[in-house]
Amino acid sequence: MASTVLEATRAAHEDLERLERLAVRELQRDPANARDRLFQSHRVRHMLDLVVSTSDKLVEIYEDNDNARKDEINTHLTAPTQSLLFSKYYERLKEIRDYHRRNPSARFVSTTDDYEELLKEEPVIEFTGEEAFGRYLDLHELYNEFINSKFGAPMEYSAYVGSFSQMEKISQSHKATRQYREYLEHILEYLTSFLYRTEPLQDIEKIFAKLESEFEERWANEEVPGWGNKSTEESEIDLDYYSTVEELVELGPEKLKHALAARGLKSGGTVQQRAERLFLLKHTPLEQLDRKHFAKVPRTKDVSDASSNGNHFKDDLKKEIALMEVKMRRLCELLDEVFVRTKENAEKKLTLTYEEMEAEREEEEVQADTESDDDEQQIYNPLKLPMGWDGKPIPYWLYKLHGLGQEFKCEICGNHSYWGRRAYERHFKEWRHQHGMRCLGIPNTKNFNEITSIEEARGLWEKIQARQGLNKWRPDLEEEYEDQEGNIYNKKTYTDLQRQGLI
Repeated sequence: MASTVLEATRAAHEDLERLERLAVRELQRDPANARDRLFQSHRVRHMLDLVVSTSDKLVEIYEDNDNARKDEINTHLTAPTQSLLFSKYYERLKEIRDYHRRNPSARFVSTTDDYEELLKEEPVIEFTGEEAFGRYLDLHELYNEFINSKFGAPMEYSAYVGSFSQMEKISQSHKATRQYREYLEHILEYLTSFLYRTEPLQDIEKIFAKLESEFEERWANEEVPGWGNKSTEESEIDLDYYSTVEELVELGPEKLKHALAARGLKSGGTVQQRAERLFLLKHTPLEQLDRKHFAKVPRTKDVSDASSNGNHFKDDLKKEIALMEVKMRRLCELLDEVFVRTKENAEKKLTLTYEEMEAEREEEEVQADTESDDDEQQIYNPLKLPMGWDGKPIPYWLYKLHGLGQEFKCEICGNHSYWGRRAYERHFKEWRHQHGMRCLGIPNTKNFNEITSIEEARGLWEKIQARQGLNKWRPDLEEEYEDQEGNIYNKKTYTDLQRQGLI
């Protein structure tokens, strides 16, 4: 027998409250390991999906398109006397009893027990063997598609993972092809699926909606990297961080070429000539630069190639492909740590034999099978090794290989300790060291790599400034003179005015 509309509304609100309490209880529990944490996220995601579906039913009831809710409310409100209300009640009770008399096998089913089972379920999450339960990405199909395409190039799998999101090297003539568009579709499909399986609480639709709104504005202003007339290469090279031409030479010919072309300057010549031409902008504004340094036709190579080959494609198709690239880069940012682990794993496999890989896989399976469900179980770690992704100490050979027992302290970072040479070298580009250099008023360039002492950094910065002539005393510009009226001039201006008889 169908329940009344008001009773269905009350039951739906009760279900919402129960689901919210269950989600809070689940999130308050501390998972024992990475696998349990992933299961917890999927359980909460299932509860949220039930909340959304129940809320949709409530919205449909309150919209009352068939006026069923309105009619039922009017039925109760239009009863003239209390006796009529009781008669309605007994009529309803009689209908219920008749229903159960005709259907003796029908029984009351409580949804409370069903919802409690949500806390005990073990979600089924499908991962490939290469993904190792969400630790790594399986990009082999995309890798084969890339190296066998016209826009791709032969390379190792580890190199492909490292340059996965770098689409700037592909010309627009190749981006106009259907093959490139299908390649982007496959990338988005896989990364979205992987993100949902490993981080189910991420609201991917909300992230994409925000990206699309920002993309519309950037596309209108032609600020999308690789697609607009306003190239972003200009902002990628900040000349304030470079003190000499030799530092710019280290950037390489291609990056210098793009930076010069973005500013409308000539991009030809040797690497030294390009660096010298770009370094002129450090002390001279672009508007005051000699016209001989400007190119006759300030266009990038990709645009000229696309124009010469007649590979212009429609604006709507360009916009669609550009939006797909923006979404792909955003997903790569969200999965940045997974990309790093995937590249390290690919490089590691190159050094292992088949027997060693099989032994390592079996060891991981044994560890997964012997995991304890007791959250309070103490882990035996006498050597105080760092914890791995599975919540257990990493192998001792890996600890020794990366030199994690060696401590490096950086005074610029506030005497923060870095364990292992790798973490020490990486920290020079991280926010903590960059913030320390900014507090000292020193640009964080390659000249200051391996320098962790504040005194040494300041000494080197003074030497660089002295070599550039920034600290030299220039009396013609810095020595001050005062006339009889109290006006202050530098020595050069004062001498000129005095010779002209104006002072």
